[in-house]
Formats: sequence, C-alpha cells, structure tokens
Amino acid sequence: MVDSSQKSLEFLKNTFHDYYKKNKIELPDRFSRREFAFTFFGGKGMIRHLSFDKREDALTFLEERIPQHVYYSSAYYQIPDAPTMQDKKWMGAELIFDLDSDHLPTTEKMSYSEQLEVVKTEFEKLVKEFLMRDFGFDEKYLELYFSGGRGYHCHVKDPAIFDLDSNERREIVDYITGINLQDSIIFREHVTGKKRYGDRYFPSGKRLQMPTPNQKGWKGRISRGIIDIVNEIKKSENPEISLQEYGVKKNDAEKLVEELSDERIRRIKDGFLDQSKIIRKFFLNSALRKTAVTLSAGETDEPVTCDIKRLIRLPFSLHGKTGFKVNKVDIHKLKDFDPLRDTVVFDEEPVKIKVNKSFNIRMKEEDFNLEKGEQKVPTYLAVFLIGRSIAYIQ
Repeated sequence: MVDSSQKSLEFLKNTFHDYYKKNKIELPDRFSRREFAFTFFGGKGMIRHLSFDKREDALTFLEERIPQHVYYSSAYYQIPDAPTMQDKKWMGAELIFDLDSDHLPTTEKMSYSEQLEVVKTEFEKLVKEFLMRDFGFDEKYLELYFSGGRGYHCHVKDPAIFDLDSNERREIVDYITGINLQDSIIFREHVTGKKRYGDRYFPSGKRLQMPTPNQKGWKGRISRGIIDIVNEIKKSENPEISLQEYGVKKNDAEKLVEELSDERIRRIKDGFLDQSKIIRKFFLNSALRKTAVTLSAGETDEPVTCDIKRLIRLPFSLHGKTGFKVNKVDIHKLKDFDPLRDTVVFDEEPVKIKVNKSFNIRMKEEDFNLEKGEQKVPTYLAVFLIGRSIAYIQ
C-alpha cells in the first residue's frame, strides 16, 4: 500500500511534469556557458556540474527528469560541466542581488503574504534607489524576478560588471548596506559663534549640520530618514515605545525623549543636529537601519552578490516548495505585482488533501480559511500546501 508521503510526492511530480511538458521555458542568455544544477523529489543532495549545448536538450531534461528545484550559474565558463570550479575556467559573472524575507528582522511574526509585501518594498528600494539612482545602472541591464519562494532576485547584466572579483562586489554590498558609514562622512560641523582671544578668533559653539534631503547618495538618504523618524516620534502617543521599536533600550529611550525637546526637533527639521552624543548616535544608526538594504541573514552570512560562482534559481522554472513560477517582473509594474496571483501556474481542478493545521492565505484573489482535517482545494493551492508540508494526499 502506497503511504501518504509517497502519494504526495507523486502528486507534486505529476503536476510539475505537466508544467514542463506544456511550457517550453525561456533559457538565459549564453546558457551553454552556464553550469546547471538540480534537486529532485525524494532525492538527496544536489546534482550539479551539468551543461546543455542545445535548448531542446535542456527542455527535454526538465520534462523527463522533473526536478523539484532548478538552478544555473550567474557565471559564464569555458567548460561549464567540468567537475571542479577551477577546471571550468571562469569568464565573468552577472551581479546578483537576492533579497529574501528571512533577511529582514521585522518579518518573523508576519504571515507569508505580509512577508512578501515587506520584502517587495525593500526590493524596490534596492533597485530604484541604489542600483539605478546611486550606481546609475540603466534599467535595460536589470532583470527582476520573483524567486518563487519568499523574495526577489535582481540580475545586473551591465558588461561593465562582468569582470568584477569578489572583493569589488563586496564593496558594492558594503555601500548598499551602509557598512562603516561614519557620522563625520554625513554631517559637517557648523560654527555658531566666535570668541576673540588677543588677535585671534576661535569657535565658541558648534552644531552638526545635516545634508539637505535632496542631496545624492547616502547624505540625502540619511537626512530624509532622520526627518521621517522625527515625524514618527512627534506623532506617536508614546514616543518611548516608538523609540524602543527602533531598537533603543528602555533607559536610553527615556533619556532621548528628555533631550528631544520641541526646540531640538525644530532645529533638526531646519537641518541642524545638536552635539548631544545620544541624539547624534540614535539618529544616524536609526536612519541607517531605516534606509539601508539587508542583503544577508546575519553578520556571518555571505551575501549572494559577493559570490562570483553563485547558483541562482532558473527563471521560469518552478519553486519546489510552493509550485510558484520564478517569474520575471517588469520594473515599472513592480509595485502592483502580486506573487500570490501572478506566479500561480496550476489550474483550479479540486484536489482532496488533509491539512495538518489551520491555515489562511489569499491566492488568485480568493481567500482560503482552512481548518485542520480533510479539505478540497484547487490544484494550485494543493501544490503550495503539500510543498510546504502543511498538507498531504491521503
């Protein structure tokens, strides 16, 4: 007798097979210079160091082998199927940005759909504010994709970056994440008065002058962030709680509220940050957290961007734990893009499943409020729930 886990596995394989049979997916540019890698339903580990000379061979592989996850290299190689990285002979690599909801500290207690909204906002900031505005990448060189899971990928295909090594790519990451950003770089001292000693004059008072909000790069970004934070605190019914949400300790929050008088807030909005160390430190750190982009899950996690031999999900393939398509996103339609609507590829044919726990989700603009136990749901939702081990086929 076939057990439920085997039935669930066969169900996923059959649905994925239908997709790859009916959809001749688009392969990346210069695909014959790329390494491909796969994981399979019920299999262990990853099979990699594969390459395809012909498009038909790659599509046949997908249809016949039915992989759970499909990856390809951001790098181009002379011999992409060589068994060692050294033997492949690296020729260059795209610049890849991978932004995932588990990189963001605020998403732990959010629902899946809420996480997707937050990470999309961060991704839009990364692309438009940093890559396009600060670095000046032309949008024709940017390809945006929903990962199929919990985040987004941006592929930068500007020929100017193909030869960058890991250290040079890390400098780009450091800029975007605000690593080692010092207040002396952002603010400049403004002398407020002078005293005369003999024939010489000396400063009698100083203020830190903020950059103007419309300045380019980090200066304007920090200034806009500070003004937003001031307005948030000012509007808050409990400013101490608001400050603690920014990571300020309770005692420090109390001191900060005492020092942040109406007069000081007015001066900050006028562009002057007082010499108070606690105020200066708070605003720089908080504005930095507010405006930077988090590209890794922690200090020890190396961002994808730095890796010149990275494997990334193949566009238009299926994500093995959701059934969603790794979907290309128009940069001008990113704000309205809804992965729970726009990347769903399976039909509405009802499937009987057993749900392990109550679960709520909105998919294809329909709300599903599922209780634990037997349920009949559309195929696309069954794939999602089984892929994420929330349900199984009996």
